[in-house]
Amino acid sequence: MTQAADGATGEQKRSRYARTPTEYAVHILIEGGHREEVRFPTIQEFQKWYSGELMPKATSNDFITVPIKNVQGEYMVLRPSKVVGIRVEPVFSSSVERF
Repeated sequence: MTQAADGATGEQKRSRYARTPTEYAVHILIEGGHREEVRFPTIQEFQKWYSGELMPKATSNDFITVPIKNVQGEYMVLRPSKVVGIRVEPVFSSSVERF
């Protein structure tokens, strides 16, 4: 996000050219070196899943469901205690990038 500071007031102004992500790629790093990527349409949907499913069961060995919204008929489950890291990456799509 590009921002400029107003010298007189110290306020931050957003660039009118700032882009909004079209979705978020969430990279889940799993114990043993496995990596999985799932996509969420908004950061709020990721935060809802993270705080509602993953965090409350962070030390559990019971499986939880990871939402895969882009693929019908496919789902993923994982053990929350085996997640060692998560990286959230905003994905920007423009008419030039689509194929």
